[in-house]
Amino acid sequence: MTQIPSKEQILEWVAAHPEANSKRDIAKAFGIKGAARIDLKRLLKELEAAGQLERRRRHYLDAEKLPPVTVLELLAPDGSGDLFARPMDWRNEGPMPRILYIPRESDPALGRGDRFLGRLAPVTGEEYQYEARLIRRVTASPNRITGIFRKDTEGGRIMPIDKGQDREWRVRSDATLGAENGELVQGEQVGPKNRMGVPWARIIDRLGDPSAPRAVSLIAIHQHGIPDEFPDAVIREAESAKPATMKGRDDLRDLPLVTIDPSDARDHDDAVAALVEEDGGATIWVAIADVAHYVRTGSALDREAWNRGNSSYFPDRVVPMLPEALSADLCSLHEGVDRPVIAVRMRLDAQGNKASHTFHRAMMNSRASLSYEQAQAGADGNPDDQTAPLMDEVITPLWHAYGLLKSARERRQPLELDLPERRIELTPDGRVKDVKFRERFDAHKLIEEFMVLANVAAAEELSKRSRPLLFRVHEEPSLAKIDALREVAQASGFTLAKGQVLHTSHLNRLLAQSQDTDFDELINISTLRSMTQAYYHPENYGHFGLSLKSYAHFTSPIRRYADLIVHRALIAGHGWGKDGLTADEIERLSETATHISETERRSMAAERDTTDRYLAAYLSERVGTEMTGRINGVQKFGAFVRLDETGADGLLPIRSIGQEYFHFDPDAHTLVGSDTGLEIGVGQRVTVRLVEAVPVTGGLMLELLELDGKAMPRGRSKGRRAGPGRVSTKARLAEVKRATKRRRKKS
Repeated sequence: MTQIPSKEQILEWVAAHPEANSKRDIAKAFGIKGAARIDLKRLLKELEAAGQLERRRRHYLDAEKLPPVTVLELLAPDGSGDLFARPMDWRNEGPMPRILYIPRESDPALGRGDRFLGRLAPVTGEEYQYEARLIRRVTASPNRITGIFRKDTEGGRIMPIDKGQDREWRVRSDATLGAENGELVQGEQVGPKNRMGVPWARIIDRLGDPSAPRAVSLIAIHQHGIPDEFPDAVIREAESAKPATMKGRDDLRDLPLVTIDPSDARDHDDAVAALVEEDGGATIWVAIADVAHYVRTGSALDREAWNRGNSSYFPDRVVPMLPEALSADLCSLHEGVDRPVIAVRMRLDAQGNKASHTFHRAMMNSRASLSYEQAQAGADGNPDDQTAPLMDEVITPLWHAYGLLKSARERRQPLELDLPERRIELTPDGRVKDVKFRERFDAHKLIEEFMVLANVAAAEELSKRSRPLLFRVHEEPSLAKIDALREVAQASGFTLAKGQVLHTSHLNRLLAQSQDTDFDELINISTLRSMTQAYYHPENYGHFGLSLKSYAHFTSPIRRYADLIVHRALIAGHGWGKDGLTADEIERLSETATHISETERRSMAAERDTTDRYLAAYLSERVGTEMTGRINGVQKFGAFVRLDETGADGLLPIRSIGQEYFHFDPDAHTLVGSDTGLEIGVGQRVTVRLVEAVPVTGGLMLELLELDGKAMPRGRSKGRRAGPGRVSTKARLAEVKRATKRRRKKS
């Protein structure tokens, strides 16, 4: 006789299988056949009548806000190491409840994104609403996609916006979440692919109109999973903070400290001052906002800051690490108001070497909030009304100290990359107005050198005191990457010596060779690509790029969690209060280092994708226009071109170059025409036509018109080799996506 499952067993099955829970699925799962199906139908109706199940079309779903047993997805640990989870089938309009996952010692290890069947217990008086215990693991983290939803008679499909994906996902009619045609959505894979190899998905979030102004950065924020809304508890905590007092602080309010930032900066987390010494040296002060005073270990603010890891910057918005009540107010060193800081006093000798340093927990009052342009104009002898009174006490001493630091830098020989920074200007409604390159002043370099020296002092101070901290680590590049750089250099007519221990001075000689030549930008970009990625670590492995033995991030605790850790370490090391680095934080330093290194890379990817999409939007109105540029990468699938005017990268697909076959020479990094022998390689000047610009993906497709000033020759047709006119729009888009994905993997 068939054993009929209990109501609890049915509820567990329904919760664990939100995409396969029809009556037929349930019967199959429990082996119910024949007449026993009548009893199953009766049980389902009883559960439905009791409000424990809700029938939608032919499927059953939990009707309560959260049932006692449900499928959960594990989130990343918060700043205190606590694990929270989110319910997988939350359909109510109210805010999603917070669920604390409490693992037992016998439970298997779960990671971020893993799904499990959990038993929930409501709680009161906490910042979360439920506690969850593991029943069993369901699946690992599913594949996800962000794209444009297109309706059809069977439900719809998701067209990916990621240049690394070119295959659409199918969505059944009962898994659309009510998405409208053309809406930006986020979906996740459910079940196996269909017979044509197309994955099935269900929509888990609706993100709105992708063509709306300011939607570009929102796409990247959601696509990369960057938290952009603060929980209510975090906002309440920030808004209830009170200004710091002088208790336990040194008084630096008479020092001529000023902030120097971009003209549109909303927060100011570092201030500088300099005093000229009689021996020709200088005393430098760098004062940094005392964020640790307001963001205490284990608080809601701290957990959210740890979760975010850093602020993310986009042309139209900032996603801050801390709420504005702190980042733009109490922690911002505004002109004319007292602000708590952790400051470092550094003594330079006449050669610019740091002779000594001391750290202070203090109170300051900024003399002025200056822009880079203002400070530079003052140093150049053109002060305005604000900088004129500051020349003798502020500007002149700062530039004297900067001159000393420049001489020390020249001896140290850090990597001297010169990469122009693009600035995307938007109209008030969020559309691209212009793309320019930021002008770089000595004022920028002055602040950079002051901050580098302060970061070195922090690392040395904590190491001397044997205090745990997070170092900023940058290891030397691999031999394979240096060999690849050497090939680019040789193809451009320069040399990078072999057979010796690599130092930054060797790379600087290569950069000097290319300076003021047509290959200047190419060599700078290629050198940057050869570098390893910097990261955070509790152990000190040095900083290759800066040519420093010890380096830690200390100067930006408003926007980087790593700096907050260093501040807390300094507080604990000097015995300045009870808000220093705790034993629990020290125990989790490796975990924190890995986490914030990942959030930093996440932000970089989102910022890069946003820039690509804005550039494509800007250029979409110029399709068909001829443009100049330089080839900055060659692969077997085509060549990449850096456009002169905007700095955007576009693809020349190999299938669209001329009317002949082109073979890829991996040793020379060239494409060689089989009929004409024409070589296409890195560094060559080109004139191209913009064939396609796709804002939603950021992809640009180009057609080659001239190579080094000569019109492209037309070789003999090779039958199936398609020329530019015979490549469909869909094929070109797919080529852009595949090519960009392969290129990013290589870099």
